[in-house]
Amino acid sequence: MSPRKRYWLMKSEPDDFSIDDLARVGTEPWTGVRNYQARNFMRDGMRVGDGVLFYHSNADVPGIYGLAEVASTAYPDPTQFKKASKYFDEKATEATPRWFLVDVGFVRKLAAPIPLSEIREHAADLGEEFALIRKGARLSVLPVSSAQWKLLLSLEKKR
Repeated sequence: MSPRKRYWLMKSEPDDFSIDDLARVGTEPWTGVRNYQARNFMRDGMRVGDGVLFYHSNADVPGIYGLAEVASTAYPDPTQFKKASKYFDEKATEATPRWFLVDVGFVRKLAAPIPLSEIREHAADLGEEFALIRKGARLSVLPVSSAQWKLLLSLEKKR
Protein backbone atom coordinates (compact mmCIF):
# COMPACT_ATOMS: atom_id res chain seq x y z
CA MET A 1 0.00 0.00 0.00
CA SER A 2 1.44 3.38 -0.99
CA PRO A 3 1.73 6.16 1.60
CA ARG A 4 -1.09 8.68 1.75
CA LYS A 5 -0.57 11.84 -0.29
CA ARG A 6 0.43 14.88 1.75
CA TYR A 7 -0.20 18.54 1.07
CA TRP A 8 1.91 21.64 1.57
CA LEU A 9 1.88 25.39 1.11
CA MET A 10 5.10 26.91 -0.20
CA LYS A 11 5.67 30.66 -0.24
CA SER A 12 7.68 32.60 -2.76
CA GLU A 13 7.99 36.29 -3.42
CA PRO A 14 6.78 36.80 -7.00
CA ASP A 15 9.72 39.13 -7.78
CA ASP A 16 12.07 36.25 -6.94
CA PHE A 17 10.11 33.31 -8.39
CA SER A 18 6.43 33.31 -9.33
CA ILE A 19 3.88 30.76 -10.46
CA ASP A 20 4.42 32.15 -13.97
CA ASP A 21 8.13 31.36 -13.65
CA LEU A 22 7.30 27.81 -12.57
CA ALA A 23 4.88 27.46 -15.50
CA ARG A 24 7.66 28.58 -17.85
CA VAL A 25 10.37 26.22 -16.52
CA GLY A 26 8.15 23.28 -15.52
CA THR A 27 10.25 22.07 -12.58
CA GLU A 28 12.47 24.05 -10.24
CA PRO A 29 14.64 23.31 -7.18
CA TRP A 30 13.13 25.11 -4.14
CA THR A 31 16.41 26.73 -3.05
CA GLY A 32 17.15 29.15 -0.27
CA VAL A 33 15.04 27.86 2.61
CA ARG A 34 16.96 28.78 5.77
CA ASN A 35 14.55 27.85 8.52
CA TYR A 36 15.11 24.52 10.25
CA GLN A 37 11.43 23.64 10.61
CA ALA A 38 10.73 24.38 6.92
CA ARG A 39 13.87 22.43 5.97
CA ASN A 40 12.68 19.48 8.04
CA PHE A 41 9.30 19.51 6.29
CA MET A 42 11.08 19.24 2.93
CA ARG A 43 13.75 16.78 4.07
CA ASP A 44 11.64 14.49 6.24
CA GLY A 45 8.00 15.01 5.27
CA MET A 46 7.71 15.59 1.55
CA ARG A 47 7.27 12.78 -0.95
CA VAL A 48 7.20 12.81 -4.73
CA GLY A 49 3.64 13.54 -5.87
CA ASP A 50 2.60 15.52 -2.78
CA GLY A 51 0.39 18.51 -3.58
CA VAL A 52 1.66 22.07 -3.21
CA LEU A 53 -0.29 25.32 -2.91
CA PHE A 54 1.95 27.94 -4.54
CA TYR A 55 1.63 31.09 -2.44
CA HIS A 56 2.86 34.57 -3.39
CA SER A 57 4.07 36.44 -0.31
CA ASN A 58 5.15 40.07 -0.26
CA ALA A 59 2.86 40.72 -3.24
CA ASP A 60 0.25 43.40 -3.93
CA VAL A 61 -2.31 40.70 -3.20
CA PRO A 62 -0.72 37.92 -1.16
CA GLY A 63 -2.40 34.59 -1.69
CA ILE A 64 -2.49 31.23 -3.43
CA TYR A 65 -1.78 31.59 -7.14
CA GLY A 66 -1.31 28.06 -8.35
CA LEU A 67 -0.81 24.37 -7.79
CA ALA A 68 2.39 22.40 -7.98
CA GLU A 69 3.64 19.05 -6.82
CA VAL A 70 6.73 17.72 -5.15
CA ALA A 71 8.84 16.40 -8.03
CA SER A 72 11.86 14.91 -6.23
CA THR A 73 13.00 13.49 -2.95
CA ALA A 74 14.99 15.89 -0.76
CA TYR A 75 18.63 16.56 -1.56
CA PRO A 76 21.24 19.09 -0.39
CA ASP A 77 20.57 22.69 -1.47
CA PRO A 78 23.60 23.55 -3.64
CA THR A 79 23.36 27.28 -2.82
CA GLN A 80 24.67 26.60 0.70
CA PHE A 81 28.09 25.71 -0.77
CA LYS A 82 28.46 28.68 -3.17
CA LYS A 83 30.26 31.65 -1.63
CA ALA A 84 28.71 34.03 -4.16
CA SER A 85 25.17 32.95 -3.22
CA LYS A 86 23.10 34.96 -0.77
CA TYR A 87 22.22 31.54 0.70
CA PHE A 88 25.85 30.52 1.35
CA ASP A 89 26.37 28.84 4.73
CA GLU A 90 30.00 28.69 5.87
CA LYS A 91 29.17 25.87 8.32
CA ALA A 92 27.80 23.59 5.59
CA THR A 93 30.03 21.13 3.80
CA GLU A 94 29.37 18.64 1.03
CA ALA A 95 29.95 15.86 3.60
CA THR A 96 27.62 17.44 6.17
CA PRO A 97 25.07 19.64 4.42
CA ARG A 98 22.75 21.70 6.61
CA TRP A 99 20.08 22.66 4.08
CA PHE A 100 17.92 20.48 1.87
CA LEU A 101 15.40 21.13 -0.86
CA VAL A 102 12.96 19.38 -3.16
CA ASP A 103 12.17 20.04 -6.79
CA VAL A 104 8.71 21.47 -7.38
CA GLY A 105 6.78 20.81 -10.60
CA PHE A 106 4.10 23.01 -12.14
CA VAL A 107 0.53 21.69 -12.17
CA ARG A 108 -1.61 24.75 -13.00
CA LYS A 109 -2.30 28.38 -12.29
CA LEU A 110 -5.55 29.12 -10.48
CA ALA A 111 -8.29 30.78 -12.52
CA ALA A 112 -8.00 33.62 -10.00
CA PRO A 113 -5.78 33.93 -6.92
CA ILE A 114 -7.19 33.08 -3.51
CA PRO A 115 -6.22 36.16 -1.49
CA LEU A 116 -4.98 35.94 2.07
CA SER A 117 -7.86 38.17 3.12
CA GLU A 118 -10.35 35.54 1.90
CA ILE A 119 -8.36 32.72 3.50
CA ARG A 120 -8.57 34.58 6.82
CA GLU A 121 -12.37 34.74 6.48
CA HIS A 122 -12.33 30.93 6.78
CA ALA A 123 -9.99 30.79 9.79
CA ALA A 124 -12.53 28.94 11.95
CA ASP A 125 -12.96 26.23 9.31
CA LEU A 126 -9.21 25.93 8.68
CA GLY A 127 -8.43 25.49 12.37
CA GLU A 128 -5.98 27.08 14.75
CA GLU A 129 -3.18 24.79 13.64
CA PHE A 130 -3.16 26.30 10.12
CA ALA A 131 0.13 28.21 10.32
CA LEU A 132 -0.53 30.60 7.42
CA ILE A 133 -3.07 32.57 9.43
CA ARG A 134 -1.62 32.06 12.91
CA LYS A 135 -0.11 35.23 14.41
CA GLY A 136 3.67 35.26 14.33
CA ALA A 137 3.95 32.29 11.95
CA ARG A 138 6.34 33.11 9.13
CA LEU A 139 7.29 29.70 7.72
CA SER A 140 7.90 29.56 3.98
CA VAL A 141 6.97 25.86 3.84
CA LEU A 142 4.11 24.50 5.90
CA PRO A 143 1.90 21.42 6.04
CA VAL A 144 -1.73 21.52 4.90
CA SER A 145 -4.21 18.84 5.95
CA SER A 146 -6.39 17.11 3.39
CA ALA A 147 -9.46 18.96 4.75
CA GLN A 148 -7.65 22.32 4.58
CA TRP A 149 -6.50 21.56 1.00
CA LYS A 150 -10.10 20.84 -0.08
CA LEU A 151 -11.45 23.93 1.66
CA LEU A 152 -8.80 26.22 0.18
CA LEU A 153 -9.31 24.89 -3.34
CA SER A 154 -13.07 25.34 -2.94
CA LEU A 155 -12.38 29.09 -2.64
CA GLU A 156 -11.01 29.27 -6.19
CA LYS A 157 -13.20 31.47 -8.34
CA LYS A 158 -13.89 29.85 -11.69
CA ARG A 159 -13.78 32.25 -14.63
